[in-house]
Amino acid sequence: QVQLVESGGGLVQPGGSLRLSCAASKSIFSIYAMGWYRQAPGKQRELVAAMTSGSITNYADSVKGRFTISRDNAKNTVYLQMNSLKPEDTAVYYCNAVVLNDGRLYDYWGQGTQVTVSS
Repeated sequence: QVQLVESGGGLVQPGGSLRLSCAASKSIFSIYAMGWYRQAPGKQRELVAAMTSGSITNYADSVKGRFTISRDNAKNTVYLQMNSLKPEDTAVYYCNAVVLNDGRLYDYWGQGTQVTVSS
């Protein structure tokens, strides 16, 4: 099992920046993939950005060029740097880890952190 704890959310004005952190309870070097999802009120949860253990990244079209996912293996932490934030980025952001175990993939989720972009 993996426990994930997010931090770094908050209220920011349009055009501002935030950095989210996701601390994992085990070495992320061995985790198949980690990513960030978000869910706005009344909408489905959607992928924002993901990174495999081989550092292959994937971004939602809506955040390309503005958000960057990165990781620090020594700290077992994954980050989401969010720049040029827009009101439509407002959502609860969730950290996700996909673990490969005995040939099966398992999903783990953090508790979520609120990001609000508003003037």
